[in-house]
Amino acid sequence: MIKFTLRIPADLHERLTTQATADRRSLNSELPHLLEVGLVTVAPRTPDRPGSDSAPPTPPLRSGHSPRP
Repeated sequence: MIKFTLRIPADLHERLTTQATADRRSLNSELPHLLEVGLVTVAPRTPDRPGSDSAPPTPPLRSGHSPRP
């Protein structure tokens, strides 16, 4: 596992913490989960990737546990 420092705005930290709590995860577990979901959802439709199409990216899936911003 790689450890690194990430600087984010306070309001984003609050949203991530709220999401993690709603999903019953720690913030350290929630962040990799959200990144994986985002990469699986967006990466196949990125036009500059080999084998992909030019369709617009699909919006990330929402867990349904947190309010929309």
